[in-house]
Amino acid sequence: MAVLVLADLAGGAVTQPTRSAIAAAAKIDPEVHVLVLDPAGAEAHAKVAGVAKVLKAEGEALAHGLAEPTAALLVALAPGYTHLLAPGSATGKNVMPRVAALLDVQPISDISGVVDADTFQRFFYAGNALATVKSADPKKVLTVRAASFDPAAAEGGSAAIEAAAPAADPGTSTFVGAEIAKSERPELTAARVVVSGGRAMGSAENFHVLDKIADKLGAAVGASRAAVDAGYAPNDHQVGQTGKIVAPELYMAFGISGAIQHLAGMKDSKVIVAVNKDEEAPIFQVADYGLVGDLFKVIPEIEAELEK
Repeated sequence: MAVLVLADLAGGAVTQPTRSAIAAAAKIDPEVHVLVLDPAGAEAHAKVAGVAKVLKAEGEALAHGLAEPTAALLVALAPGYTHLLAPGSATGKNVMPRVAALLDVQPISDISGVVDADTFQRFFYAGNALATVKSADPKKVLTVRAASFDPAAAEGGSAAIEAAAPAADPGTSTFVGAEIAKSERPELTAARVVVSGGRAMGSAENFHVLDKIADKLGAAVGASRAAVDAGYAPNDHQVGQTGKIVAPELYMAFGISGAIQHLAGMKDSKVIVAVNKDEEAPIFQVADYGLVGDLFKVIPEIEAELEK
């Protein structure tokens, strides 16, 4: 038997969350297989260290990541595997609960640690408590908190590539269209540096002052939920319990007070720098470096230093 990881769709590339899910799978069983919905990405996934086999699936519905046919395919493949995993991304959150329901098992979401093949760790209470969960289900269906696992190396593997046996499409959903935002910046969950802004940015126009710092540092831009709700930044910039979980080498927070929901999404960052005019802001409790001041005065000073 083996474990199967559902890879994120990424235009043929291998995402960091997928490599983290592969690393988590390897802690369960050394025989790790990866299901790729985009055949163009099969070779890239076969090169990931620790992958023993790549299954490539073809079909228009699968290529667009529709949850229902993807879940049906995973269920069809399930008899050959003890564990089914996916990154805790939008795809994983959409597909894996359906898989668990079809298999009549309890899904375990957002695991942050592997104790053994039946026992896992996961955060709850907005990341303030850690639960150890043991499952007696014959099939384990899991999503992986990417920030909690060092990603498997992108090179070094030489996995065999096979075609996945097709599964019947339930026909309950159809692909209508997609609006894809393209950016030269790194993807938020995979970025080495993240520059985030909060409600104190004041407006969408003001929010863009973070762009220069982000460009200089090769960073992704994030936002608090308050900034997203106010329309200063798009939804896919949101960091936090109801947004994206990040753990970059450097996280810079400008005008973010540090609500518990936001801290749950970034407190695992290696170094946290916070700038806020409120010296009592909760963000300073987790920050490695804190500066009390007006961010609109501090940001130009940082830009000037980066120019040197």
